[in-house]
Amino acid sequence: MRFQVLDIIFNPPHPVTGEEVAPSDRLNRVVELAVLAEELGIDSFSVGERHAGPVLSSAPTVVLGAIAQATDRILLSTGVTVLSLLDPIRVAEDFGTIDQLSRGRLEIVIGKGNEVLQYPLLGLDIAKQYEYLTENYELLKLLISEENVKWVGTHRPSLEDATTLPRPFDGPFRIWHGSATSFEAVELAAKWGDPIVTANAFQPRENYKVLIDHYREQYLAYGYDPAKAYVGSGSGGLFLADTTEQAIEEFRPIYEGAVAQADKRKHDPKAVGKSTSFRTIEEAVDRGPALVGSSERVAEKILDYHQSYGHDFQSVSVNHVLDFEQQKDTLRRFAEEVIPLVKAELSTTLWTSADKDRAKGFTAVD
Repeated sequence: MRFQVLDIIFNPPHPVTGEEVAPSDRLNRVVELAVLAEELGIDSFSVGERHAGPVLSSAPTVVLGAIAQATDRILLSTGVTVLSLLDPIRVAEDFGTIDQLSRGRLEIVIGKGNEVLQYPLLGLDIAKQYEYLTENYELLKLLISEENVKWVGTHRPSLEDATTLPRPFDGPFRIWHGSATSFEAVELAAKWGDPIVTANAFQPRENYKVLIDHYREQYLAYGYDPAKAYVGSGSGGLFLADTTEQAIEEFRPIYEGAVAQADKRKHDPKAVGKSTSFRTIEEAVDRGPALVGSSERVAEKILDYHQSYGHDFQSVSVNHVLDFEQQKDTLRRFAEEVIPLVKAELSTTLWTSADKDRAKGFTAVD
């Protein structure tokens, strides 16, 4: 099993105290946490992208550029690059730059995003989000793989003799596909032989498992090597204490306060995956994907979910409203106490020398 830290850079007020973190502090903490993750030997650090709501990840490539310069070894990623909203030319240019700055330590995760307000904000029709995603992905794939590209599509002007610069560091960087609610994303990944990352954040595991299973079935149907059908998994947050009971009580006001904040958005009940299915901290710990508990209990939960998903890397997010020293202590404890327990039980070829499609500047070390 491999491990990743994901920060979507949410920055709403503290759900209990109302305290706010200055954007400059919040953004600099992201870089500092990435440096710490590298020091702790965690494999990957991922930055999200959103363009609406109390979130500071509207320019993830800028943040990743800062992380690239502050680190030397850790794999850089995204979670997700909202490709439905973006011009593939600029995406190829921006990520080509990061790939060069990091000397080949980049892989990205693409998706249509989980924020409906982004589409009207950027003048796009949300009803066409999967059309945008598919066309933009296929063009991006072409741009990072070839020069002098000639291309004709539906949603942007045609291209003639187009070459994006800078080129990727050493061949095209790998593209993963984010999966949360629909078959479209996993079918696109399977068609092109790409890996997927299941969100595994808000819903019962069965909702995510059906998409993972469908992905693997389609991947095989397209004739790809099943050994390359890598799957990553998100989680419903990370909080550790000496006992699971202590962790639940300490994290309760933050978790249930965040649920109350989300309720104010008044999402359509039919909009699956927009808000959590687990209303209380007990539900989230007992039946949901929240990694809240003792180190031993959290390790057991990752292993339990692996029985359902067969995933190759586990992504975790440390809640941003915790005191920053507590955030760092949580990450240290996860690296020192949880990761060894999981790695003792599970192995994968992902990001090792056997994984020939990995980022050229990164090889995982156990």
